[in-house]
Amino acid sequence: MNPDLRQRIESLHSELSGIDSIDPQSRTLLITLLGDITRLLERSSAGAPDEHNLTERLDELAVHFEAEHPSLGAALRRVVDALGKAGI
Repeated sequence: MNPDLRQRIESLHSELSGIDSIDPQSRTLLITLLGDITRLLERSSAGAPDEHNLTERLDELAVHFEAEHPSLGAALRRVVDALGKAGI
């Protein structure tokens, strides 16, 4: 795995660990997103059809969290950036 991507994901994990509570809809979104990222990294084939969709959903999730959890929103944006730099 790309070292920058690993660092961004670890940072996102730290941000998530610091959140006391999260609404059920956001929790579902995060769980789904985690599964998508895991599958994408396991395949690690650039140019797969659902990669763009994953990036869009990460962006939407970042916007969703920016109001209540600004640091989480920023961490999600850093992951999107790292995925893009890794060609994912």
